[in-house]
Amino acid sequence: MVKGKKVSVTEEVESQVHPAATEDLVQQEETPAAESEEAGEQEGATGKVSPDDALPGRLEKAENEARENYDKYLRVCADFDNFKKRSAREMEDYRKFTNEKLIKELLPVVDNLERALISVEDPTADDKGIREGVELTLREILRVLERFGVKSIQSLNEPFDPAYHQAMMQEPRPNVPGNTVITELQKGYTLHDRLLRPAMVVVSAPTAAQENDAGSSG
Repeated sequence: MVKGKKVSVTEEVESQVHPAATEDLVQQEETPAAESEEAGEQEGATGKVSPDDALPGRLEKAENEARENYDKYLRVCADFDNFKKRSAREMEDYRKFTNEKLIKELLPVVDNLERALISVEDPTADDKGIREGVELTLREILRVLERFGVKSIQSLNEPFDPAYHQAMMQEPRPNVPGNTVITELQKGYTLHDRLLRPAMVVVSAPTAAQENDAGSSG
């Protein structure tokens, strides 16, 4: 056993370590802290903002977009309301003046009828001239109606057609086939091939001879 000064293991190890190695160790321990500080400085330099700092800006942007969308909505509503009012006004005008052209065409006819009435009141007027004037007026009326697609239905001596004729009565008529229009009480008219008013007619009834012929042929 050796007597002398007691030396700890740590002191012995530290004494054996080279001073340069100890300095490197100290620098390694100080490097992470320095790097973290430098990284923080660089992050601040690049302008990175934390989520808490960006929230007010995002909220303000969303409010601006919502305000713009609401303004657009109000403009669309106003435009649509104006469109509805304009359409209603145009439809009302159409209902009022849809027959303007027809009425304008009929005004000369009214003038001729008024002249005919004045001629009737004249005691020196010729009945033949009055009749010709009325016939001329009637032809003018029919011409105007035809220009607007109105045509009269030819019914007299035609076979009875329930699609265009309204039978008011039946009347036996010799030498006339049954169900034939023999009298036209009121003319019928069509508008662009659509029935406007059926013709009121008298239809021939089959005679006894016609019924006997039909029975013998059957």
